[in-house]
Amino acid sequence: MASPATTRTVRPLDTLRFDTSGPPQITGVVADHLRLLGARTDRGGPAGHGQAPAAGTTLTGGGFEPAHATAGWADPASGLVDEATVQAATGMMAVHGRRDGTPRGLAVDYAATATAVLTVQGLLANLVGQARGGAAARVTTGADRAGLLAVSQYLAAAGADEGEAADIAPGGPPFTSADGILFELETLDPGAWAAFWKALEAPGEALRTGWRPFQFRYATACAPLPAALHATARSHDWDRIRRAAAVSGAEVCALRSLADRAAEHDGAAPWFLTPAPGGAAPGGPGPGRTPLPTAARPLAGLTVLEAGRRIQAPLAAHLLGLLGADVIRIEPPGGDPLRGMPPACSGISARWLALNRGKRAVEVDIKAEADRDRLREMAAHADVFLHNWAPGKAAALGLDADDLARVNPALVHAYTSGWAGRLDGAPMGTDFMVQARTGVGEAARPEGEIPAPSLMTLLDVLGGLLGAEAVLAGLLLRERTGRGVRVDSSLLGAADTLTGPALRRAARGENPRRPAGFRHPLATADGWIAPADADARAAAGHDLRGLPTGEALSRLREHGLAAAAVTTELSDLHHDPRFAGSIGRDAHGAPAVPDPWSFV
Repeated sequence: MASPATTRTVRPLDTLRFDTSGPPQITGVVADHLRLLGARTDRGGPAGHGQAPAAGTTLTGGGFEPAHATAGWADPASGLVDEATVQAATGMMAVHGRRDGTPRGLAVDYAATATAVLTVQGLLANLVGQARGGAAARVTTGADRAGLLAVSQYLAAAGADEGEAADIAPGGPPFTSADGILFELETLDPGAWAAFWKALEAPGEALRTGWRPFQFRYATACAPLPAALHATARSHDWDRIRRAAAVSGAEVCALRSLADRAAEHDGAAPWFLTPAPGGAAPGGPGPGRTPLPTAARPLAGLTVLEAGRRIQAPLAAHLLGLLGADVIRIEPPGGDPLRGMPPACSGISARWLALNRGKRAVEVDIKAEADRDRLREMAAHADVFLHNWAPGKAAALGLDADDLARVNPALVHAYTSGWAGRLDGAPMGTDFMVQARTGVGEAARPEGEIPAPSLMTLLDVLGGLLGAEAVLAGLLLRERTGRGVRVDSSLLGAADTLTGPALRRAARGENPRRPAGFRHPLATADGWIAPADADARAAAGHDLRGLPTGEALSRLREHGLAAAAVTTELSDLHHDPRFAGSIGRDAHGAPAVPDPWSFV
């Protein structure tokens, strides 16, 4: 059994060392995060720049047995060899391309970034398990699993008993003003939506029919808005549009460039860990009170209270549940209204199930003092309290980190927000607004294309992954210090993590965007194929439009070029031999993707 506790620990990986090698798209992020968490490397230069097909990482020291993690692109038999082929096979290109009507690759290394965060999660979970009396384990994950996790909500909807609530058809923001400003619009209120467009004198029928596709764009990854709304935006200058937003209660955000974001970037970590003063209360639920059962997952016996909505916090809690925690979901009286969001499986939203299956639910009216007292009593016996309420709401309710530390000094209090309070005057902290403000809209598309935030919920998903990583870091810090921890993560941190390579190029004065045509799939007679990034230029020299997809792939392979068929229908993933046996169905019949890691 490890004996890692030390009162001198400031960061969770202080006194530990790491070594990593493999694909730099994965190991670069792994190395950055391990350093930020306190680990050191013996390498003289940047870690993680080898070219092995799989990334291997080892953490040693601190009184722990060595922790090992392996992360690759996919099973070698699948033919998925890099970011482009993983995006193609897992359905990411199909979902991201819905706005355009054809599959389209993300110009950022999304699958690799998610894989890196999952790798760090696995290492941290390994150490938490060791600190609680468990054995060391080797963690394995892959970019194919990360890709499936990224599209899990869309996959669940594709396998539901009914159709989507809104049409899946090309179209969506951003809008363009008369003076050429590209901008995002955000509101969760249909009244504010209508007031905004009325202030701009949009046709009444257009604003009425436009609300539903706009409202459900988070779910469908597209928004076929009436052309009249885009025409209305183009007829007014930016000052008029901002005034319309101010009087209506809607919010607008001009798309910022990567150079803009690089110039203001403060270099902050994607999360913050703040140890609570003092230590665990005698006899409380702090470190050592819940020893790990034999052969259990690393968080078995720990309790997570989750008061989250939409994607970010629920996904973070879902991952903690997959690692063994007992997740208790705090829902309003009558239950989470998103349970009824179509499409449904056995009467429950398939998309909701993708993030919340396996959780227990407790209804709590946080507006009532008696129920807030009940929630404090639950927190007194929990290990983690996780929420994504609006800024300031937890403090107003008396449920902030300081408040709950009074009843449980060993609690890990986790807040997954939009901006983490790091940007003055920031707009509403939703996925598409953060994409617009941070240059993700430019990074997601290659040179020569109009910037546009992806309507695939890139930052909500990556933000959820970072939230789970931060909670695991907080749990490890608690085990090593005996003190509770406040944990803050954000969509802003997710954006900066995802665009890190592009921001560094911009800071050096280089063009931060990928070259024109980057990760554009090639059409075949009956579908699409995506060449590996290294082979894309050579593959583009072959005319494949008259060949069936299988023959097109064979022709490229005869020339030594790697490529993958693009999944265009997510429901086909169930029968795709590249993921044989890995996609199942839950008790409600909803598609369920595999756990993102294995512990051996």
